[in-house]
Amino acid sequence: MAADFSRPGSLYGAVDLGARKQALEAQARREAEGPGATTDVIEATSATFNADVVERSMSVPVIIEATVPRAEQVQQFSYTLEKLAAEAAGAWLLARVDVETNPDLAQALRMRAIPTVYLAVQGQLMPLFEGPLPEAQLRQALAQVFEQLGVELAAAAPAQEEGEPEQVDPDLLAADEAMDKGDLDAAAAAYERLRAKSPDDEAARIGLAGVGLLRRTQDLDTADVIRRATADPADVDAHIQAADLETLDGKVDDAFDRLVALVRRTSGADRDKARRHLLGLFDALPAEDPSVSKARRNLANALF
Repeated sequence: MAADFSRPGSLYGAVDLGARKQALEAQARREAEGPGATTDVIEATSATFNADVVERSMSVPVIIEATVPRAEQVQQFSYTLEKLAAEAAGAWLLARVDVETNPDLAQALRMRAIPTVYLAVQGQLMPLFEGPLPEAQLRQALAQVFEQLGVELAAAAPAQEEGEPEQVDPDLLAADEAMDKGDLDAAAAAYERLRAKSPDDEAARIGLAGVGLLRRTQDLDTADVIRRATADPADVDAHIQAADLETLDGKVDDAFDRLVALVRRTSGADRDKARRHLLGLFDALPAEDPSVSKARRNLANALF
């Protein structure tokens, strides 16, 4: 049978003003941290590493520079990292560890060169590269890492003034109406207009992902897809379709786990196809959804 868009847990009609409200609340929480919390360097020590780095990485990626700050040959690299962290405006944080004064931490990190750069995301720590890089190469290296994880690096838009009534964009209302009528083309067009005006609008991102999900699954036979996926762990297309159907049915954790497992057991083009599809499914949920956070951590483990 084909996918049923009216069943409980379906994304059909779910992209409404509540999604926009959730996005605004998440944005307000980020703004409440203040500019100092997003641009300052975190000076982590052995005693504070867990709180300063591991715990913070549960909500935002942390780049760790393990170095000897007094060494002249690394000071320009450190300055460049600070510059990029400031440009990120809170999309990721920079933590610096002076390994000369924290030798036990350097041993725990298994350092072989100064500086060594690590990434902490969702409580997981992984090495990125050793030695200082020129600015252009450093930008490229960080961009590739965050792209692999599907982390959005754009800075958040200014928060709404306190007490100001929420203004609902007419294109968002038009999209809601079109979704209620089952007109996916009209809904997609409205979301595209909204995204053209506000590229970082979360409601537009979620809405477009939801429309794409509905389009991909509307002619699928659920029983056939699950049968093919169960019979052949190497059938990438069947597992991608099964993940779509699970997401549509509200079983997002099952869908994400399926695709992470697919990433683990595939390679080359198949692996990249599974990874990209998983990142696309992330777009169907709010950025701070716990299921997305968990899946990003699992994806990081599978990739690195």
